[in-house]
Amino acid sequence: MYKWLKSPVLWGSLLIVAGVLFLLEEIFSIHLGSIFWAGLLCLAGLFFLLIYSNNRLNWWALIPGITLIGVGLSVLLDTVLPGIGDAWSGLLVLGGIGASFVGVYISDRRQWWAIIPAGVLLTLAVISVLDNLLTDLGTGGFMFFGLGLTFAALALLPTEQGRMRWPWIPAIVLVIVGLLITAAAEQLLIYLGPLALILGGLFLILRTVGSRRARS
Repeated sequence: MYKWLKSPVLWGSLLIVAGVLFLLEEIFSIHLGSIFWAGLLCLAGLFFLLIYSNNRLNWWALIPGITLIGVGLSVLLDTVLPGIGDAWSGLLVLGGIGASFVGVYISDRRQWWAIIPAGVLLTLAVISVLDNLLTDLGTGGFMFFGLGLTFAALALLPTEQGRMRWPWIPAIVLVIVGLLITAAAEQLLIYLGPLALILGGLFLILRTVGSRRARS
């Protein structure tokens, strides 16, 4: 199954490609060596994905597989488009790691814990982009807001034992804290009162509808 990894032709070809790229880099002062390392990282990631595809019980292989591809794409983007790469490298690296944990949950619903690191890392990935593109925007509240949405997703997603209720508690608390921090940073405190009334009204309506359905 992995005979091609032991092939001298493969490794010989890689050595030749690496030598040519590094030679051209020295001659023309172009960072072609970085492109080689980016491709090598993506190739390593594909190797781990191959391990998973051959045996779905090896869900752990999704983490290094998707992560290495994300890092490789980040190196490639930073080499080809340095200005854009600086702004989006965090999204590719952190987002890749977060996506790997999403893949772990999709591969096995018993691994519901994977949603928590996935949400944390995807939130950090979005914040890394906002910090670079929107320098005047306070992103402190987005972390709490993203964590709140993570626990809300955990409560909504199905597991082998059914949907869990306890994640709603940290979800509501974290979303409220995130809204408060964001509102304070953006001086939007005047909107918190109406927003609280709307949320309170929705809570009462949903609670009433849910109780009626339970009785019927």
